[in-house]
Amino acid sequence: MDKAAFWQREGTTWPNHQFSRFVRAGHLRWHVQMAGTGPVLILVHGTGASTHSWRHMLPLLAQRFTVVAADLPGHGFTEPAGGAGCSLEGMSESHSRLLEALQLEPVFCAGHSAGAAILCRMALDGRLAARAIVSINGAFMPFGGGAGVVFAPLARLFSRAPFVSQLIAWGAGDPAAVARVLDSTGSKLDAEGLALYVRLVRERSHVAGALCMMSHWNLAGLEGRLRRLTQPLTLIVGEEDRTVPPAQGRDLLPKLNGGTLIELPGLGHLAHEEQPQKFSELLMQIFR
Repeated sequence: MDKAAFWQREGTTWPNHQFSRFVRAGHLRWHVQMAGTGPVLILVHGTGASTHSWRHMLPLLAQRFTVVAADLPGHGFTEPAGGAGCSLEGMSESHSRLLEALQLEPVFCAGHSAGAAILCRMALDGRLAARAIVSINGAFMPFGGGAGVVFAPLARLFSRAPFVSQLIAWGAGDPAAVARVLDSTGSKLDAEGLALYVRLVRERSHVAGALCMMSHWNLAGLEGRLRRLTQPLTLIVGEEDRTVPPAQGRDLLPKLNGGTLIELPGLGHLAHEEQPQKFSELLMQIFR
């Protein structure tokens, strides 16, 4: 799982590569993209994605903010954390160490899916003192029913078998297969977006990182703790999201101590990749 070799193959044509840098924080070598000046805004992607998820938003937001986006451990070009480092608590702790290494104190934060849960866990653990948090199709609740029983154990089994992640990467390298997976989220991506996900899932280390995160992810108790957030939490929900049901945002809103719900019709789980201009404008309105 040589992330340096992966960067050598893909880095020069990766979106916003001119803003990329590599930072040693804790025991990990992180791939980080930074651009702009002004209040610090951190962006945290979801499981299976990378900094490419913000490829259009980052330059737009950099007109007003110092934007910081990193590949999560094991994802993209960041080294894997392994074991407990792939858990919600582990991701929260390692992300806070990254911010310390960068000597940054975020003023604003936005996270997609699992990235929103990471930001909220950081805030609840006293590792993040930002003024506001935005969740884009945030995943705050455990899988219900049979999925909750089966999903994590299967991912844990796969993550322990290196050859499985290699087989998955080879198989998912078929653009038609990747397109079907992305379509199942309720989102319609353009050719560039599809091609970038194909490039990612052809890399065994990225697939292994995503599987490790899935297998160690435990959201039990997070929903109940969100009431203790001192920062206002804005929930942006794509009404066509088939990964995180939109009803979860509606159910969560009354449980927050100061929250806002924005529902966007016609958009799926990867809503910010479908309409980056709209989301950039929304964040600029929220983060005043």
